[in-house]
Amino acid sequence: MKDIKGYNKMALPLKSSKFKIALGGLTVAAIAAACGSTSASTSTTASSSSSSSSGKITIAFNMGAEADPFFISMNLGASAEAKKLGVNLIWQGDPSVYSPATQIPIVNQLLALHPSALIIAPTDPTALQASVDQANSMGIPVFNVDTHVADMSKVVSFITGDNTQGGQAAADAMAKAINYQPGKTYQVVVGMSSPTATTNTARLAGFEAELKAKYPGMQVVSTAYSQSQAAVANTNVNNWLTQYPNLAGIFAIDGTNASGASAALEAHNLVGKVALVGYDAYSTNVDLLSKGVFTALIAQNPAEEGAMSVENAVKYIKQGKSAAGIPKQIILPNIVLTAQTPAAELAKYTYATA
Repeated sequence: MKDIKGYNKMALPLKSSKFKIALGGLTVAAIAAACGSTSASTSTTASSSSSSSSGKITIAFNMGAEADPFFISMNLGASAEAKKLGVNLIWQGDPSVYSPATQIPIVNQLLALHPSALIIAPTDPTALQASVDQANSMGIPVFNVDTHVADMSKVVSFITGDNTQGGQAAADAMAKAINYQPGKTYQVVVGMSSPTATTNTARLAGFEAELKAKYPGMQVVSTAYSQSQAAVANTNVNNWLTQYPNLAGIFAIDGTNASGASAALEAHNLVGKVALVGYDAYSTNVDLLSKGVFTALIAQNPAEEGAMSVENAVKYIKQGKSAAGIPKQIILPNIVLTAQTPAAELAKYTYATA
């Protein structure tokens, strides 16, 4: 298989997403004491102190909305890899809100523990830049996963899915679902978690570019933001259904928006009447795919992203903070799932949560 933007996929076989978390001696109470008051939950792997001063490598892993099944699956992959490599993993983020306002204090608390490395999925490329700069000033190497900061010059490595391609695939799936005809006009909307998160912006850019190139009659008439909260996404869709009675399609740009949108369409008895293309293979959304609620789902591989991030961070540290052999950027392919996808394939790409 050929390289994917500098990463040879054959170098690391695709791991199963059915990972399990192994909890070690680093307790949640100890982290809470070190970090101060926070609503965020924490999971860890291996044992020993939360500080790399113990001589054992400690990786701090921070994200937004850790209850999102995408990040739960990422946690499983990261935890399994940390256990395999015999290192400590501190996993911490806001439980449900995807926002720099909730992420930044948690990052600062993690940096106060002086971990061996920081892996972070920034909720905003600009707002989280100062945290990355601070980590570097403390001698803590930084790795980005899923999303990235604006200035990548001091980020060792970045791993994500092919978000532009995912947006393009969503446009193609929607055009097929609405039986797109040249010369006709179709109103579509896009549900996002953030106006700035790099995954969201890349998917939207890919979606809009594909519409312009192939389906000019499909017009994005509105976008709205949910901060990864399905209830907010649901409200956004309800508002759209009132504002646009002839709405043809919804592109739910991530899993929580997909969950909120599907519930709204079911409540309004619009399943099959408004095309819904979603991102992220949550188990609940995969079930709804087979029932025709979703036209298509774009599946990522969060468990693999988490495992690879930990692997690269540990390799960098063990090499004396050398990036030799660690690609600067790794882009993993997405998989388009439909009701016609074989059951075995659906099971393979459904995000693991336990």
